[in-house]
Amino acid sequence: MPNVMELFSLCGRTALITGATRGIGQALALALAEAGSDVVLIQRPGSNDTTTKTDIEKLGRKATIYHADLASSDDMRGLVKRITNDGHDIDILVNCGGIQRRHPAHKFPDHDWDEVLQVNLNTVLTLARDVGVYMLERQPKGNPPHRGSIINIASLVSFQGGLNVPAYAAAKGGVAQLTKSLSNQWASEGINVNAIAPGYIDTDMNEALINDEKRAASILERIPAGRWGLPDDFKGAIVYLASRASLYVSGEILTVDGG
Repeated sequence: MPNVMELFSLCGRTALITGATRGIGQALALALAEAGSDVVLIQRPGSNDTTTKTDIEKLGRKATIYHADLASSDDMRGLVKRITNDGHDIDILVNCGGIQRRHPAHKFPDHDWDEVLQVNLNTVLTLARDVGVYMLERQPKGNPPHRGSIINIASLVSFQGGLNVPAYAAAKGGVAQLTKSLSNQWASEGINVNAIAPGYIDTDMNEALINDEKRAASILERIPAGRWGLPDDFKGAIVYLASRASLYVSGEILTVDGG
C-alpha cells in the first residue's frame, strides 16, 4: 500500500481544465501542478493570457493551451478528440469555466439564459462525456484499478437557488445532478466523478455582491468562518478529488464554504 503522501501525488498524470486564467480555476490548475500533474488549459479564442501556463512551467510541469469558446457547441465538439490525438493522455478533467448573468427573474433575457446554460451546463456535459469515452478506452492503472477522475465545479446555489441568478442556479443545480448521474454510470468502471461547491468567494464573478455593502454584510454574517473564501481555499479539495486518496469517493459534492 502507498503511504499517505503518495496517495495525494499526481506525478505522471495530465489534467485538462477550463476556466483557469483567473480566480478559483487558476488556483486549481496551480494546485494540480504543485501535486505533480501536467496541465492542459482551455482558454477562449483570442486570449493571450499566459500567466497560468507560465506559473505551471515554473513548477517544472508541462502546460499546453488550447483555444475554444465554451459558449460555442461547435468549438466544444471534437475538442477532446483533438487534444488526445495530439498525445495528451487525460487522467483528470476539471470543469471550472463559468459565467454569471444577474437580472430579476421576471426580467431575465432569453439570450442570457441560453448563454449561461451553454457555458455552465451543456459544456460540462460535452467535456465530461467525451473525456469519459476516452477514459473508458484506457487501460486501468493501479490496484484497485482506476481510469481517471472528473471534477465539476458546482455552487452553493446548486442547493439554495440564489437571488437574481435563475440561469446560474439552474445550471449549477444541473451540474450537481449530472455529477451524481455520471458517477452512477462510471464508478464501477474506475472513473470517479465528483464536484466541488464553492460558497461566497472573493473573485471577479462576485464583484457585484462584494460592491453592494448591504448585501455583502448580510452574506458575511451568515459565514461561520467570518470571511469570504479565497481561491487558494480550494487547493486541498482539488488535489484530494483528483488523486488516489479519494479512490472510494464518487458522486459527492464537496462544499467549501467556510461552514
